[in-house]
Amino acid sequence: MDVTVDGTDNYVIGVDYGTLSGRAVVVRVRDGKELGSGVFDYPHAVVTDALPADVAGRAGGSGARLPGEWALQVPNDYRDVLRNAVPAAIAAAGIDPAAVVGIATDFTACTMVPVKADGTPLNELAGFANRPHAYVKLWRHHAAQPQADRINQLAAERGETWLPRYGGLISSEWEFAKGLQLLEEDPEAYAEMDHWVEAADWIVWQLCGKYVRNACTAGYKGIYQDGRYPSEDFLSALNPEFKDFVSAKLEHTIGRLGDAAGYLTAEAAEWTGLPEGIAVAVGNVDAHVSAPAAHAVEPGQLVAIMGTSTCHVMNGTELHEVPGMCGVVDGGIVDGLWGYEAGQSGVGDIFGWFTKNGVPPEYHQAASEKGLGIHEYLTELASRQAIGEHGLIALDWHSGNRSVLVDHELSGVVVGQTLATKPEDTYRALLEATAFGTRTIVDAFRDSGVPVKEFIVAGGLLKNKLLMQIYADITGLQLSTIGSTQGPALGSAIHAAVAAGKYTDIREAAAAMGSEPGDVYIPIPENVAAYQELFQEYRTLHDYFGRGANDVMHRLKAIQRGSAAASKSAAASKSAAASSTAAAPDASTPATVGASA
Repeated sequence: MDVTVDGTDNYVIGVDYGTLSGRAVVVRVRDGKELGSGVFDYPHAVVTDALPADVAGRAGGSGARLPGEWALQVPNDYRDVLRNAVPAAIAAAGIDPAAVVGIATDFTACTMVPVKADGTPLNELAGFANRPHAYVKLWRHHAAQPQADRINQLAAERGETWLPRYGGLISSEWEFAKGLQLLEEDPEAYAEMDHWVEAADWIVWQLCGKYVRNACTAGYKGIYQDGRYPSEDFLSALNPEFKDFVSAKLEHTIGRLGDAAGYLTAEAAEWTGLPEGIAVAVGNVDAHVSAPAAHAVEPGQLVAIMGTSTCHVMNGTELHEVPGMCGVVDGGIVDGLWGYEAGQSGVGDIFGWFTKNGVPPEYHQAASEKGLGIHEYLTELASRQAIGEHGLIALDWHSGNRSVLVDHELSGVVVGQTLATKPEDTYRALLEATAFGTRTIVDAFRDSGVPVKEFIVAGGLLKNKLLMQIYADITGLQLSTIGSTQGPALGSAIHAAVAAGKYTDIREAAAAMGSEPGDVYIPIPENVAAYQELFQEYRTLHDYFGRGANDVMHRLKAIQRGSAAASKSAAASKSAAASSTAAAPDASTPATVGASA
């Protein structure tokens, strides 16, 4: 293929939308060299407590309060990534923007945006800014678990053929559960919504002015299998008002990965500083798009994209049903192969939570004195320990369990703590717990006839060498890291090159543009043996709390919700009483007090 214009190098832009920020990378088409990058932090980050005042329209105070398990975002933050990160990346690369031939994006999933027919998000409409259901529901929004439970129960009772493709359970994070929650909790917003859109597709819509569904999220998050969605009969049985959810709100033209969804509009060209009319690739998911960046487009190459959460993706030649998987989709990663996905809802988030809430000030001070971040300091202390020395075992469920239990009502556990337990002990136990979770996923693949031959890590956590060695030792697999620090953005850039016609397909583009391996970690035999003993303890706890022997976590969630509802009701009653008292005239004071004579 011709990868230059008139003999001059040309470039593509990859934009990776993460949980807290968006990152843009300028990549040279002929060899995948990353020339410059830009990062923009979302001004509103993740909205979990109350709608932000500046968006919800309540100056001087916050917007509507949110119940537990909610996680929202503000869609204009995504546009601001295009306005800021892309120009910054171009400036850092020092290239002529006229030499850019394509742009592609990837997104967290399942992240959903309720919009009007022209793509306007509901929260930007008059009268909807203070309604929580009008905002983006982020991937880690877990408040639709009751709806997910009903979907799973009904699908199992009816023997729906699509259910085994998702390991037997649909997640509360996905399109149908979140859509049903929207209908049942805010029917007016549901009625106002014309399209229920993956953010991965919405941002492409913003770039090219055309709405195209991507095959990846349609299959993995939208229950699109063998050319169809769940039937109207099934949806009506869930809720009669949900009957036409697919036809009225969800169904749309599906684009193949690597194809052009359209071409950059004049408005988007002004935002980004890129030439109007360049190719805009069909949207994709941050995890799946990383596979070609890691040269992992062949069967058996498991790629773990490790950040706030971890997503595991792998191609296979055959269709197998793997219990507890997020899904298996024909062409979900690369055309011609079955793409498998699994995941862990909390990984880096768990480590971050612990350093924020479980580490005393003197540790932070000691880390500062050594010129280290708190994660680096705890890792240094933890690396001095022998395996099992801390006497702990943990379950990595602080954000629920995505695979293999698919249950976001589960919660974290640390067993073995004593008065002698130190922060570095718990920190290491949490590192190990996430590795045990990945080992559980690897075993589930193998046991279901989908062999894992290679283990490749991308994402921000690959910088922690102790963590990488722990993963190699616990899985028993040689682990290699991707050489790029921007795996998803590089993967998007590869798709942009294909959409621009510079390569015939993703395989060819990946061969030319994919990143070389970074570090390689070999399992240490004595460590493998030591961790095997601890893994058995993990599995015992995993099955005890996760497979119904003890449902205490579900009961605690129910108690928590009931207590929160009672507290909210009491606060509302108190507020109403206070307002009534303030409004009533004081019987002891004449009505004319304050009047001048």
